[in-house]
Amino acid sequence: MTGFDLIVLGGGTGNVVASAAADEGADVALVERGRLGGTCLNRGCNPSKKLLHRANVVETVRNADRFGVEASVESVAYDAIVDEVTETVRAEAEAKAERARERDRISLYRGEGRFVDERTVAVDRGDETEELTAGRIVLAGGSRPAIPDAIEGLDEVEFLTSADALELRERPDRLVVVGGGYVAVELAHFFGAMGTDVAVVGRNDVLAGREDRDVAERLTAAYAEKHEVHTGYEVTHLSEVDDGRTAIRAESEDGDDLELRGDEVLLAVGREPAADSWDADAAGIDTDERGSVETDEYLETSVDGVWAIGDVAAPSAGGDRTPPGDSAADYMFKHSGDREAEYAVRNAVRGERAPVEYPGMAHAIFGSPEVGSLGATEGDLDREDYAVGTFEYADTALGSALDPDVGFAKAIAASDGGVLGFHVVGPHASMLVHEVSTAVAAGADADRIAETIHVHPALSEVVQGAFLDCCGAAPSGI
Repeated sequence: MTGFDLIVLGGGTGNVVASAAADEGADVALVERGRLGGTCLNRGCNPSKKLLHRANVVETVRNADRFGVEASVESVAYDAIVDEVTETVRAEAEAKAERARERDRISLYRGEGRFVDERTVAVDRGDETEELTAGRIVLAGGSRPAIPDAIEGLDEVEFLTSADALELRERPDRLVVVGGGYVAVELAHFFGAMGTDVAVVGRNDVLAGREDRDVAERLTAAYAEKHEVHTGYEVTHLSEVDDGRTAIRAESEDGDDLELRGDEVLLAVGREPAADSWDADAAGIDTDERGSVETDEYLETSVDGVWAIGDVAAPSAGGDRTPPGDSAADYMFKHSGDREAEYAVRNAVRGERAPVEYPGMAHAIFGSPEVGSLGATEGDLDREDYAVGTFEYADTALGSALDPDVGFAKAIAASDGGVLGFHVVGPHASMLVHEVSTAVAAGADADRIAETIHVHPALSEVVQGAFLDCCGAAPSGI
């Protein structure tokens, strides 16, 4: 058995903790079963956004005639695009591994790791199993695509997960996407822009059902114009049909049946924490009904000396600067994981007792159109003392040129001016939400955002317009 000061399980966000601990003189074991960089670098944020940028370029050219520009897409080198992104991501992951191997005080273990008891982890590396022990352990075990047991036939036919779809080298002519969340929305956009005929089947009555209702409705309407969209259907069965394609069967709450066929079926019904793959139960670590590792506000688990961060963790509500209406357990973002890594360094490495906070926590969906969101939606609020302000892209000079039919922002504020939520759908929504995120983190209220002088005619006037309306100070003119 090999002893260390700290064991970090998971080489995604966990490598931040491992590196910081080594800098402070700790001997660290970093255990990762796959490529370093975790889900984000290898199977999530990075490759998907690199691909989505190509999709945005294609879509821009195809829509050029809307702006009086004659242009056309003659061809899309789909396989070359996928190969380039895949090779770039793998090179980045290998560079991380090389730096880890060369790093003093870090021992990199590439293999399947699992808890044996509270302080011991066994790592399987081919024919060899080595046991590691440490007084402190940080579990940064990540998440994986959810595969629901309720769908029959999954063990009989081939289907894609998001990880498969990001490296799919042969573009399908017809793709059926099962699911309506952010993964489904983003990959439907990518494949649609690449020239695939896309059908989306979601269980909720709108796509991105966790977003603010008005935003989700706008997004769903925009997707229905470009893709075949079926909302309110629960997929019950997958099967292979005579022409070699895959058929899905689904049923609505009203009992209506739906059958669709595709060259490929993408199962994008969410992600689930991977605590079980690390045998967290063997260490006596408590998990919730979703399988997430429960932690306190300091990110420590039910086992003293074991902390958890990132997608695998369900922290208790953060400090005073966690956005209203939010629960840290809902965060499965790389940026929230990075935030938790900072606190894991403070608490697990330096011995502090610092409660994790998420000031101005926001998220985005990189579909077409984009969505940006912070804090509570109207549906989240169980109160009456709040005001809502809205503003259309069409009511700004730049917004009216970009996407006047869809673009829309909503601000929600409490009676004392505190920002409860902000939601935007349309071009550059992922950037627009950051004005509000920064303001909230700095302690600004709705009035302060509304009265801030905004550059004209920048798209950020959409943000100001929503807060002016929320504060009852919308400008009037002839």
